Amino acid sequence: MSSFKSSTGLPENIAAAVCYFFPFVGPVVFLALEKRSRFVLFHALQSLIAFGVLMVAHVISGFIPLIGGFIGAILSLLAFSVWLLMLFHSLSGRWYKLPWAGDLAESQLLQL
Repeated sequence: MSSFKSSTGLPENIAAAVCYFFPFVGPVVFLALEKRSRFVLFHALQSLIAFGVLMVAHVISGFIPLIGGFIGAILSLLAFSVWLLMLFHSLSGRWYKLPWAGDLAESQLLQL
């Protein structure tokens, strides 16, 4: 467990986990409120990017005839797996980077 507090008063690992537990609202709230913790900001950005891309892909798969439902089911399973994985890593206080989304979040974090 992280003993460091974010500027919101929550421990960093809890604040980062909230970004994944509430995939769209949590990251937006912490991007707006967090001023100190790079850990929380990284996880907020990564969550927003990863789940945003998965949501767009899921919507697009709905327009594909015949196999769209299958692709949507696979994307839902992937989203659930990523959600569980990132909840675990953020609660453990780890800087776990997802492929592509983590790199993009890291580059955006450097610009904040």
